[in-house]
Amino acid sequence: MTAIDFAAFVDQLASVSGETIRPFFRTALGVENKSLAGGFDPVTAADRAAEVAMRTLIKKTFPAHGIIGEELGSERADAEYVWVLDPIDGTKSFICGLPAWGTLIALTRRGEPIYGMMHQPFTREHFTGDGSAARYRGPAGDRALRVRHCAALKEAVLLTTSPLLMKQPDRHSFQQVEQAVRLSRYGGDCYAYCMLAAGHVDLVIETELKPYDILPLIPIIEGAGGIITTWENGRALEGGRIIAAGDKRVHAQAMRVLNN
Repeated sequence: MTAIDFAAFVDQLASVSGETIRPFFRTALGVENKSLAGGFDPVTAADRAAEVAMRTLIKKTFPAHGIIGEELGSERADAEYVWVLDPIDGTKSFICGLPAWGTLIALTRRGEPIYGMMHQPFTREHFTGDGSAARYRGPAGDRALRVRHCAALKEAVLLTTSPLLMKQPDRHSFQQVEQAVRLSRYGGDCYAYCMLAAGHVDLVIETELKPYDILPLIPIIEGAGGIITTWENGRALEGGRIIAAGDKRVHAQAMRVLNN
């Protein structure tokens, strides 16, 4: 298989998941709390149905491939090629009727993400990347994605899903960066990273992420010319505390503040 074939297959995955999810959005669907730690970690029938639909198509087309999904766990996670799925990243926005959510799909080879997509079925937008290039396709047309230049924190726009999701010491560190930037906004989930890749914002800082939250976004951000690491400046493959930036200068400045 070639990269082009894989890209076409990811479009099929996005199509089947989107067809499954759209009928649930902005309806009176039931919500379960899957948190075991006393918080609120919602899951819906839409999450599970979309992951089942994608898994079924993967198994039919690539039976030797592995799958790691947020809702249904891992199968053949040690395979050469593994698909990483988050059917609805931003379920809290989803259940509130807000469109800041999306389906995340990654293809990894020997643990390395080689292709990623964020698909928003309601707005019918696709953000894709392979680490060397990234593209947008949707109502606004079809175009390359490119991060923007930003030389200093005082000029930067910062996004995070919510500081309330952070542990107290991390929240304090985040607030130090927040005080230094031009503007900060909350509530983005996966959409925040795509807006960075599209050149609309400069920084995304988050914590407590899982691999399926971030692996699909790495090829998009890097393909658009951005940088994404952990707060320790390590690779972001396992999730955790993540910082993404469109400009290496802002990344370095934010890292110094976070780790001060």
